[in-house]
Amino acid sequence: MTRHTKIVATIGPASSAPEVLESLIRAGVDVVRLNFSHGAPEGHRAVAESIREISARTGRPVGILADLQGPKIRVGKFENGGIDLKNGERFILDIHCELGNSERVGVDYKNLPGDVGAGDVLLLNDGRIVLDVDKVVGGEIFTTVRDGGELLDHKGINRQGGGLSAPALTAKDMEDIRTAAQIGADFLAVSFPKSASDMYMARQLMLANGGHALTIAKIERVEAVAALGEILDASDGIMVARGDLAVETGDAAVPALQKRMIRLAREKNKVVITATQMMESMVTSSTPTRAEVSDVANAVLDGTDAVMLSTETALGKYPIKTVEAMARVCLEAEKSAPITLDYDFLNRVFDRIDQTIAMASLFAAYHLKVKAIAAFTASGSTALWMSRLNCGIPIFGLTYEPATHLKMTLYRAVTPILIKEERTENSEEIRRNAEQKLIEAKVVEKGDLIVLACGERNGIAGGTNTLAIVRAGDHPL
Repeated sequence: MTRHTKIVATIGPASSAPEVLESLIRAGVDVVRLNFSHGAPEGHRAVAESIREISARTGRPVGILADLQGPKIRVGKFENGGIDLKNGERFILDIHCELGNSERVGVDYKNLPGDVGAGDVLLLNDGRIVLDVDKVVGGEIFTTVRDGGELLDHKGINRQGGGLSAPALTAKDMEDIRTAAQIGADFLAVSFPKSASDMYMARQLMLANGGHALTIAKIERVEAVAALGEILDASDGIMVARGDLAVETGDAAVPALQKRMIRLAREKNKVVITATQMMESMVTSSTPTRAEVSDVANAVLDGTDAVMLSTETALGKYPIKTVEAMARVCLEAEKSAPITLDYDFLNRVFDRIDQTIAMASLFAAYHLKVKAIAAFTASGSTALWMSRLNCGIPIFGLTYEPATHLKMTLYRAVTPILIKEERTENSEEIRRNAEQKLIEAKVVEKGDLIVLACGERNGIAGGTNTLAIVRAGDHPL
């Protein structure tokens, strides 16, 4: 059985060696995440080069996702690396403090005092430490510790309920977009966007630097939840970034938000990645907890395109075992994924011929119980539309375009296949090429039925206008 849900794995010290990268790819990684919050451009470039080489050698397409740091607001450094805050203590966040102590610490975001006031609640270290703001005087924020704990250098700060004015794209992010374009990243994840304009700016910067990456908005601010529709319209997809999102909205709100975001993304024909602590225990354990297994399975059943691993593969002791475990969970959950295709088509109207062909292909494939759906696509749109509804049948995106080939690594239920032969506009030859590729991939055998979507002029974006039902190794029916 072909796994439909894609796996994104973050690369770090535990996984950056070429031999480990190859093992991760063979274990099931579809997209690698380069976290620009850490590491130097040279290191990201070296990993990208290794990925391309391994992908070419193994014949397995692997996408590259460049994840921008964004305006992560953090405390500064302490004299001794950290302090232990006790409940009821007074503590000051001071934008002028260079080296923190038990009474105060610096803040890297100098506008923070202007964004908060008496009565606000600040959440530090992913919400583990809670500070009540008493007053703001100049560059000092006076607080009382409600929930204390260990506070170390450079831990993050959130305001409960959102409302911080930091721009989504920092000067560092703009330089990192240039690096992402240079290494040929296939996806660009933008951290802490608040509006559609943040995503438009990221896209324009990527294009201006010669890049082609699809833009992924990380939904982790209260403001982003409120503007979800417009952010989706301005992006190619979203990431359900449950860490900072839980801090800003409250952890109890996240499960329902996750379901809503996945549903809306699919309705708008966008991709969606579910992320954060999916198998966190496997940083130190060789097996996941039952709760983590359920978490991954629920994301699959919600319809997410991909599930993401962060610390588990970047720093964990068992990166390969973690990917293998996640792949097993995805496969098992997909067996129970409901197929509601007939209901999904009720009251739907399409105004594009290519999208109509894509939807008709799903309907025909499901009711004929064919072995595979093949979509010849220049832009990837036909395969994307097909992947928005679950028909239980694997979809194969065939393309002459290398960039499109790698974009499809993130589409649920789509296996990308790059056609290296000379382009043709002969419809009979197009069909034979599709049949041969699927037979070579051992997806179908001679005599199996295939539903094929293509265009009379192959390789033209938006040109899909033909649905054919063919028998592998035979002539069209």
